[in-house]
Amino acid sequence: MPQPKFDYYSFDCPITNTLSIFEGKWKWLIIYILAEEGTLRYGVLKKCLPNITHKMLSQQLKELEKLQLILRKAYHQIPPKVEYSLTKRGSSLMPILDLMCKWGEKNYSKK
Repeated sequence: MPQPKFDYYSFDCPITNTLSIFEGKWKWLIIYILAEEGTLRYGVLKKCLPNITHKMLSQQLKELEKLQLILRKAYHQIPPKVEYSLTKRGSSLMPILDLMCKWGEKNYSKK
């Protein structure tokens, strides 16, 4: 029997690598919202996610920026203005999110 390509039980494979980047629900939703709406300011993004705390949103945005999935553009003005948008790398996740959305629509059942 041939050896598997990846050691799935040690979580050293492309699937677990991808999932580890997107632990939790917020990062996926932030990426999806930015893809659908385009460039958004922090306050508008927060309104799109009413159940997220300011601390959590700020943390998730910083992590997504560190992963080079979103771009943070700060304008030096008063009042301060910051905008978030997807990078090319972030946009490359949209086929995955679209498939997840289609699967969810097909298999969603209200309890």
